[in-house]
Amino acid sequence: LHSMSLSSGPPPPNSQSSNAVATEDSSSRETDALVHFLRGAPPTSGASQGQLDSLHQPSGAIHPASLPVTSLVSGANRNQHQSKPGGGNYSAFSEASSTAVAGAPAASGGPLGASDEEMIDLTPGQDNPFRDPFGAQSAALSQHRREAATAMGNLGGGRRRSSSGGDDFVDLGGANPIDANEAAGLAEGHYNDFETIDWLKDIGRHRKRHREILRRMKLSCRGKLVSLFDSFSGWLCVGLIAVAAGLVAGVVDIGTTWMSDLRDGICAEAFWFNKEQCCWSSNDTTFDDEQACRQWYTWAELVGDSNKDFGAYIFKYLLYILWSLLFALLAALLVKVFAPYACGSGIPEMKTILSGFVIRGYLGKWTLLIKSVGIMLAVSAGLNLGKEGPMVHMAACCGNIIAYLFPKYGRNEAKKREVLSAAAAAGVSIAFGAPLGGVLFSLEEASYYFPLKTLWRSFFCSMVAASVLKLVNPFGNDHLVLFYVEYRSTWSVIEIGPFILLGVIGGLFGAGFIRANVWICRIRKFGRLGRFPIAEVMLVTLVTALLAFPNTYTRMNTSRLIKLLFSKCGPEDEAELCDYKWNSTNDYSGSAPAGPGIYSAMWKLMLAYLFKMVATVFTFGIKVPSGLFIPSLAVGAIAGRVLGNVLEQVAVSRMDSFPFRLFCRAGQPCINSGLYAMIGAAAALGGVTRMTLSLVAIMLELTGGLQYIVPLMIAAMTSKWVGDRLTKGGIYEEHIRLNGYPYLDNKEEFAHTTIAADVMHPRRGEAQLQLLYQDSMNVEDLETLMAASDVNGYPVVVSRDSHYLLGFVTRRDLMLALEFARKNEDGIVGDSLVYFTEHLVAGAVAARHTDAGASSTDGQPPALKLRRIVDLSPITVTDQTPMEVVLEMFRKLGLRQTLVTHNGRLLGLITKKDVLRHIEYLHSIDPHNLIFS
Repeated sequence: LHSMSLSSGPPPPNSQSSNAVATEDSSSRETDALVHFLRGAPPTSGASQGQLDSLHQPSGAIHPASLPVTSLVSGANRNQHQSKPGGGNYSAFSEASSTAVAGAPAASGGPLGASDEEMIDLTPGQDNPFRDPFGAQSAALSQHRREAATAMGNLGGGRRRSSSGGDDFVDLGGANPIDANEAAGLAEGHYNDFETIDWLKDIGRHRKRHREILRRMKLSCRGKLVSLFDSFSGWLCVGLIAVAAGLVAGVVDIGTTWMSDLRDGICAEAFWFNKEQCCWSSNDTTFDDEQACRQWYTWAELVGDSNKDFGAYIFKYLLYILWSLLFALLAALLVKVFAPYACGSGIPEMKTILSGFVIRGYLGKWTLLIKSVGIMLAVSAGLNLGKEGPMVHMAACCGNIIAYLFPKYGRNEAKKREVLSAAAAAGVSIAFGAPLGGVLFSLEEASYYFPLKTLWRSFFCSMVAASVLKLVNPFGNDHLVLFYVEYRSTWSVIEIGPFILLGVIGGLFGAGFIRANVWICRIRKFGRLGRFPIAEVMLVTLVTALLAFPNTYTRMNTSRLIKLLFSKCGPEDEAELCDYKWNSTNDYSGSAPAGPGIYSAMWKLMLAYLFKMVATVFTFGIKVPSGLFIPSLAVGAIAGRVLGNVLEQVAVSRMDSFPFRLFCRAGQPCINSGLYAMIGAAAALGGVTRMTLSLVAIMLELTGGLQYIVPLMIAAMTSKWVGDRLTKGGIYEEHIRLNGYPYLDNKEEFAHTTIAADVMHPRRGEAQLQLLYQDSMNVEDLETLMAASDVNGYPVVVSRDSHYLLGFVTRRDLMLALEFARKNEDGIVGDSLVYFTEHLVAGAVAARHTDAGASSTDGQPPALKLRRIVDLSPITVTDQTPMEVVLEMFRKLGLRQTLVTHNGRLLGLITKKDVLRHIEYLHSIDPHNLIFS
């Protein structure tokens, strides 16, 4: 029976009632057929030969979870699974744990749910008849879940009496899904909100499903087609995600540009054109932000005022503020009313979800719609935020929605996270036009579990998304990248010093920004400020608009500002930043003394630097969609451009002296200030996010400056080193910690000397664990225990006097088992003894209860045998295990909890929350003071 994929719970909550009835009837016939097969009886009319063929045992090792049923059939291996103090189940544990380790994700860890205070469901390698795929935390079941539990019981949970009326019973572990489609409908469950997925169980379920597909492939042509589609479905799924994400990004880019220009004016002949498109249609050879072109009318011109008088300036100022407030109000209302999860960047939550946490609705259809519209409104309001970070969230929403079209991913949370990792890569690809940078971003920053297959599919998804974005062409040029540069000048080794200086500035900015923003967000979260989110959005927008309009560089769109700062000046440019005193007879035509326009631009840029630093601190975290990539790039680009211009003027005045004569060449600028803006932008973004490899790849693809790899690497590493010395993590990690998300960072090292006994609970003076005893509790005792406690699982030990560990039972499994027995088993009452062992105990009790469902012969109620809901192979450690080993187990096996033993006797347990609290505690207190406290 090793090939059986047992039922793991009720159907998903979105299943239709008609489907539940149909599956109940069909599965009931299949279960009857299974009972007859196990007992050697001829099959019933409702079972086909193909269904019975699926019950045969394949060659290979027998999993411990299948041995009890096998022993009922063959009579073998009975002695291996009798409950014996201290050692009855350790052979099974060693085999199951080795199987679990072999099938565990390479770097995974399901963070603990927000309500998971004590015990969490974990059954590696075992499927139970009352397995709760939702992992419910509540003590009472809703009516819907009661009906689902009853249907699940009819699918194979519990005991069935033979048709001949005999008293031999078979303890069924669940329905055997006959094919992959039925398995998806019957056994694949979902998890509750704010709960951790079971990586081991989900991956084991996928492998069982895959083995069944391979078995059927050898039997029929239909099986071969199913196997072929199953192999191709992963590529098809990520391909559809890429297409959807590319289309969404194109719409957002086009809408953002149009709405941003709407604050300034409108195209008279075609109102749907933005300023740049409008001037293309007018065939004007040149235009600037102030004059624009003949077809573009400012709001002052539409009412008859000239653009040059003071009244027109005030009118444009007021309209700028009104449009900004209107856009911000719409964005905040949409988020508050329709999709509260659409606010913010979404990357901290995406990191948490990809690590194994479930946040219902965060990747839903409404979130995608409101975030797409809201980010256009928020950027158009002139707030200091960007749309690139939220595109990762929007792409993940596309991935989650499309994954449900493929049961292989939609009904398996662990497999779905592989798809979401590919979607995160596509999000960066469509945000910056950087497909390779997107793959590296997903690998370095977003994903927790990233196997090689996910790398390939992320590469494919990112490639297709970039191709779709290129087809849409939202930027209206021949380049996919956002800030394409055409530098021909090289850089000198002497410039490494300024590059390092920009890295230091970026690291200081990142650390200061993180501290200030987390402080503001903490006040917003726990103080009175958080009670008025819409008023806060309006206030921040009003102040931003009032201060931004007078300065040309803060008034313009942030992406346009970055593009201007990255650009190279030439003799034909008329902007302030390019006001040089060009001299045609100068041998160094690439460099020239600065004119008055450059000095004016430098003062404005320094004011813009201060303004954007402060404004971004207050803006990131308000209740509208907001990204951090573009504001950080803008701050760094301003710093780099100012430094580049200063060095350039120093070089121009001393180009014949050392060291400037070494790199000042004819036809090239001595100092390329646009290059310094690009390096400064990378340093600032690295200081905020602490990205390195993916940051360099994104910047290279973002600008096309492939020859500047080394300067970008120098700035990125320097900013990370400086930032790490001042703050513990990047902005996303700090927001994860601020929001209390159960995220166990797999890049953080544990350098302390504590052991498992220091972290486990209960400790000295704490209440004892709630335990189950293998053969001395009745139904009423269990119901009283669950009513008096709120833990999510119970260790099973031998007796009150002997705490030798036998296994682990989840609260949800026990609740469903007892409820099912009360409703469907004859004679089960509160005094019915409950056995968590394979065989009943010897003696008088065994004589009274020869079989689990036998009728009482001496006035005693029949016993209830719940061996099938016991996980006989829980992950355990000894009390002397170093915490660094325990931490690696939680990270790489995706554990929810581990039990702590001493010489086989249960001492306590460690949950993921215990590990997280312990790490936080050790960051501020010497661990040597903690060992014996």
